[in-house]
Amino acid sequence: MSQAVDLMIAGMGFVFVFLIILVFATTFMSRIINRFTAPEPATPARTPRAKPSAPASADPDTAEAIRKAIAQYRARHKK
Repeated sequence: MSQAVDLMIAGMGFVFVFLIILVFATTFMSRIINRFTAPEPATPARTPRAKPSAPASADPDTAEAIRKAIAQYRARHKK
């Protein structure tokens, strides 16, 4: 029984040491990669959506029908 406990402690110790080394290696590689790569471009701020508009070639009746259909869809599918 004592051999089983010794083997268990040795195995758990080996795994613990391996995981500690893995954490340090991953951190080290991450710092190296960040040093040699270009910084990511800044993402533009989100702007509020403009009111939907129809193309200039559409007649006013069609444009109004599109606006009403969009408003009706949004009213039914509120989150």
